[in-house]
Amino acid sequence: MASSCLNSLILPPCSLPRKLTETYASLSSSYPALNPTSSSTGGALKPIVINGDPPTFVSAPGRRIVAVGDLHGDLDQARCALEIAGVLSSDGQDSWTGGQTVLIQLGDVLDRGEEEIAILSLLRSLDIQAKAQGGAVFQVNGNHETMNVEGDFRYVDSGAFDECSDFLAYLEDHQYNWENAFLGWIKESKRQREDRKLSQNHWGPWNLVKRQKGVIARSILLRPGGPLACELARHAVVLKINDWVFCHGGILPRHVAYGVERMNYEVSHWMRGLTEDDETDPNFPFIATKGFDSVVWNRLYSRDMPGLEGYQINQIQSVLEETLRSLGAKAMVVGHTPQTTGVNCKYNCSIWRIDVGMSSGVLNSRPEVLEIVEDKARVIRSKSDRFSELQAVDYT
Repeated sequence: MASSCLNSLILPPCSLPRKLTETYASLSSSYPALNPTSSSTGGALKPIVINGDPPTFVSAPGRRIVAVGDLHGDLDQARCALEIAGVLSSDGQDSWTGGQTVLIQLGDVLDRGEEEIAILSLLRSLDIQAKAQGGAVFQVNGNHETMNVEGDFRYVDSGAFDECSDFLAYLEDHQYNWENAFLGWIKESKRQREDRKLSQNHWGPWNLVKRQKGVIARSILLRPGGPLACELARHAVVLKINDWVFCHGGILPRHVAYGVERMNYEVSHWMRGLTEDDETDPNFPFIATKGFDSVVWNRLYSRDMPGLEGYQINQIQSVLEETLRSLGAKAMVVGHTPQTTGVNCKYNCSIWRIDVGMSSGVLNSRPEVLEIVEDKARVIRSKSDRFSELQAVDYT
C-alpha cells in the first residue's frame, strides 16, 4: 500500500553553485535512500548482470534505481531531472555522480523539442561513466522513437530538423566514426545551437531549402538501418530490473505470452534494417509498436478515464496483476501519458506513472523522477525554480 507524503526535505536546485551542491552531499549521508553509492549492508555490491540483446532482464543487487520519464527534446529540463536525481553534475561538465545507481529513461526522447540527439548523446556518455563506477544507464524506446524510424515526422520540431542537418555534417567531419561523433555531440551541440540562433533570422526565402535539408538528414539518420536508428536499436521496449518492469506505454498479458525477449529482439532487428520495411513482413514488430494496445502506445494504465464503473476499474487491475504475476514482478513503471498531478501510482501502487510532461514542447512542468531503493519508491520533484523537495511514498 502507499502512504501519502511521509517526509520531505529541501534539496538544492538544478545547477546551483558548488557550495549548495556540497550541502546536498552532506544531506545524502544522513539519508541512505538519497545516497547514490550506499548499500543497505554497507558492503560491496554484487555486479550487475544483463540478459538479452537488447537488454531485457537485469539483476542489479542492492542498487538504487532512478526512473526518468518522457524528455521530448528538452535538454535543459533533461539535465534538471538528472541533477535532482543525483546522477548528473551541476557544473556543466556532464559528469556521472550517481555511483552505483541504475538509471532508466522511459523513452520519447524524440519529437516536440530541438535537442534530441544531444540528450541521447548525454545518456550514452553517462552510461559509459556509470559502468566504470558499478552503475548503469538504460533506455527503453517509446512510440515517438518507433514513429520516427517508420518515417513519421509529424511531431518533429523545426529545430530538431536543424539538429539532424548539423549532426550529419558533424558525422561526416568525423569520417562517419559513429562513436566519436555521437559521444562528442553533447558538447558540440551547444556551439551548433548558438550558431543556429545567430543565423535563423537570415534565411528568408531559403527556409524551405533548409527544411528539406533537415528532412533528408533525419531520414538518413533514422530510417531502418540508419546510424541513429541503429543507436536506438540498442535499447529494449520492455526492461525488467530486479522485481520492477519498465516500459513506455504498458504491457498486457498477451505481450507476455508472445515473449518479452522476442518483442525486444524483433523491434531491434527492424530498427537495424534487418527486416523488410513493411507490415507484410512476419517479423515486423506489430505487437510492440503498432496499435492502441501495443507496448509503446498502450494507455490502459496511465490514462484515467472518467465515468468508469467500479467493476471496470477492477478489470483493469486484474489485467495488471495478471501481467505482473506472469513476469514475476512487483510493479510496473510507465511513461507516455502526461500526469498533470505529477508522478503517481495506482492500483495499490502496482503501477507508477512518471511522465510529467516536463518538456517545454509538452507541459513545461517541473521535472520529477522516481527513485526505488529496496522496493520502496520515492518521488523526487523540483519544488520551484530555486528549491527542490523530496517527497517520499513507500511501496510495499
